Formats: sequence, C-alpha cells, structure tokens
Amino acid sequence: MKTKQLIIATALTSACIAPSAFAQSVFQGFYGQIGIGYESSAPSFSGGTVTGTPYTYSVSSSNLNYFTGTVAAGYYFPITNAFLLGIGAEYSPIESPSTNYTVTIPSAKYTEQQGVKKQNSYNIFISPAWAIDKEKLAYAKIGYAGAQYKAEQTDNFTGYSLGLGYRQIIMGNWYGFGEVNYTSYGNQNLANNATGTVSINAMNALVGVGYKF
Repeated sequence: MKTKQLIIATALTSACIAPSAFAQSVFQGFYGQIGIGYESSAPSFSGGTVTGTPYTYSVSSSNLNYFTGTVAAGYYFPITNAFLLGIGAEYSPIESPSTNYTVTIPSAKYTEQQGVKKQNSYNIFISPAWAIDKEKLAYAKIGYAGAQYKAEQTDNFTGYSLGLGYRQIIMGNWYGFGEVNYTSYGNQNLANNATGTVSINAMNALVGVGYKF
C-alpha cells in the first residue's frame, strides 16, 4: 500500500514539475540584435595563365584579421515548448582593413603586390534552437552568405555559413548572446586578364546584446 502511495505521489510531483521545466520560451517571436567580435578571412588562389600569353602565375596572400560587427533580425517559431525554428538575416557594415596579396610570374621574372579588403557581408539563415529553460537558448545557424572582396575590382562572392550560439535573458526583454560562425565562399573564376580561381573561408566570434519584441 505504501509503495502504491509513493508511486502516485511521484507521478503527481512529476506532472507538476514538467510544465514549468518546459515552459514556453521567451525567445518565440521577433528579435533584433547587434554584435561585435573578431574575424579571420583566408583567401586561397588557384593560379592559371595570363590571358593571351604562355605565362603561368601564382598568387599568395595574407589573412584578413580584424574586428567586426553585425546587425541582425529574425523570428523564432515554436515547434514544441523545448524546440524552436528560426529564420533571420544579418549584415556587417564594417569594412575590413586591406591586406596584401602577391602575384608572381616566374618565367617573366615579374612580381606585383596589391591590396584586398572585405566589405558588405551578409547572411540569410535558418536557425534550429533548443530552449534550455524559459530564458536560455542554444541554437545553430545554417545560411546562404555573400560578401564583396575589393582589389583592382570589386567581386561578389557567395557561399554557405554554419554557426553555433547561446543567448540568455539579462533583464526584461533584453538578452546577451555569444556565437561562432564559419563561412565558405566557393570557387570563383578570375576575370579579365587571367584564368584561375579563388575561394575564401572566414571565421568569426561575436558577443552582443539583443531585444526580444
């Protein structure tokens, strides 16, 4: 009899605790946020030939390492009390400083240095998320990303992005967040006077604040 009473009491206790443990996340709905952080962007060149000549060339480049920032907005839909699915977009208005890349044509004994910088990067993403509790959220990001890299001319690059992050309510509807992101801008053919391709991989770490509407 005592065993049966204990089982009933445990079941009732669990029923009372479960709803609060999986209470509706405050992160459902619209949000806006700003973040600051550090980014490293690594161009990779595949050399080819100078158009109209027999000359082959190679390119080497330093990484772009710089402080960055983003503004973002999005919306989280509830799937269950514990799981959310979001959509969002972010943009970085900060232009990177210039870094050098070196073009070498061995057979012509020719070397030239030029500068390249990144600007106008954006990301459109979906974000599956898990509500750790009502005011804490762990999330991932999978997106379509783009950016401009400016050297002698401005080229538009697109690719995919992956990210992981965490956010937590600080006060009222204000929250803090931290995240890391990886972006791969796929191979793009060089234009004008040379054949070859260039690809770029970028990683950043951001912290910031946001507001849940």
